[in-house]
Amino acid sequence: MVRLTAAERADLERRFAGPLTLRQRNRVQILLRADAGETDADIADDLGVTPHTAANVRKRFAAAGLDAALTEKPRSGGPAKLDGKAEAVVIALACSPTPDGQATWTARLLANKLVELRVVEAVSDDTVLRVLKKATSSRGKSRAGASRKG
Repeated sequence: MVRLTAAERADLERRFAGPLTLRQRNRVQILLRADAGETDADIADDLGVTPHTAANVRKRFAAAGLDAALTEKPRSGGPAKLDGKAEAVVIALACSPTPDGQATWTARLLANKLVELRVVEAVSDDTVLRVLKKATSSRGKSRAGASRKG
């Protein structure tokens, strides 16, 4: 059960009227509805979330307060290895003539070239492949993909 003070309720209602993401909007509604006495199952059913989500928001509110219940915890994972400019370099390299003695650009060749050009300090073949997978340029060939030779 959640017990909001008048100030907390007013703060939540003010936030709900402003711009929020869907997750933030759901968290606000969970707290307001829990304070009104609704069950996690009823709240979850109305908002299209799981009862576990409603319970977690209530628990975070009880343990750490309003701000902790409304904000997201940092997610695991590191920052992106390649920014937009570096991705553009990968695609440009993949579309450029291949090095002497090579029939096509491989992910490893592209990764090594990025390091050689000092675009990045280090990058894996998998990262290069993910960038190429996002690319749809086929340079006029019948098969899509920046690194494929048609």
